[in-house]
Amino acid sequence: MTDQQHPAPTGRRLDLLADCSACFGLCCVALPFAKSADFAANKNAGTPCRNLQTDYRCGIHPVLRDRGYQGCTVFDCFGAGQKISQHTFGGHSWRESPDTARQMFEAFPVMRQLHELMSYLVEALELPESRPVYAELRRTLDSIEQLTDRDAEALIAADVPAIRAGASELLLRASELARNALPGKKRNHRGADLIGARLKGADLRGANLRGAYLIAADLSGADLRRADLIGADLRDADLRGADLTGVLFLTQAQLNATKGDSGTRVDAALTRPAHW
Repeated sequence: MTDQQHPAPTGRRLDLLADCSACFGLCCVALPFAKSADFAANKNAGTPCRNLQTDYRCGIHPVLRDRGYQGCTVFDCFGAGQKISQHTFGGHSWRESPDTARQMFEAFPVMRQLHELMSYLVEALELPESRPVYAELRRTLDSIEQLTDRDAEALIAADVPAIRAGASELLLRASELARNALPGKKRNHRGADLIGARLKGADLRGANLRGAYLIAADLSGADLRRADLIGADLRDADLRGADLTGVLFLTQAQLNATKGDSGTRVDAALTRPAHW
């Protein structure tokens, strides 16, 4: 569903970036999707997408948006696809070993969640302000990474909600340390319904926007430096001219779902979407 192979932006671990050339098209097979504005057709979990080729590449990748598959352009497995394909299952695909296909498809979404958490933890460890919780962040990252190296049965049996809860608490503490380093009062819009909100030119420096619904919000010219955007829904949000330098926990998938322009400022660790 993502690019065939992402470049390696500055500051990102290669193993946490999707490399579709080393994956067996797992996101195009294991996951379901429903016909909607994001997908042109229905697909059941475990059924290959009709656009998946025999070499596990997408047959319409350059024109996904034009063909009605915008949802594919905003998906990111955080490197889980190649980890499942090459490590967990030793390079044996679901086509070659159909007896293990179901297990592979069950393990993939678990690995994806773990890799996403690892990506956030790595980012938190790079924040100078997170020094007070550095040891806890490192222990949590190491623990999750060890789990990702185990077999499919262990992955499927993992208590992901509990793992996410523990990591989320640490990430919030790291976020607060980073945001509180900025002067002035910070806005708290955690989980807020800001769908279509008019926030043009808003000062959102250090704001808590965790899990906020910012679908089609007008954030043009807004200052989002050091804002926490973990889990925020940014589909069709207008970021033209906005400043996102130093923003916290913004993923490539979130950025791909937005509207931006040459005036939108983003960190080097992220790639400017081709449709901007």
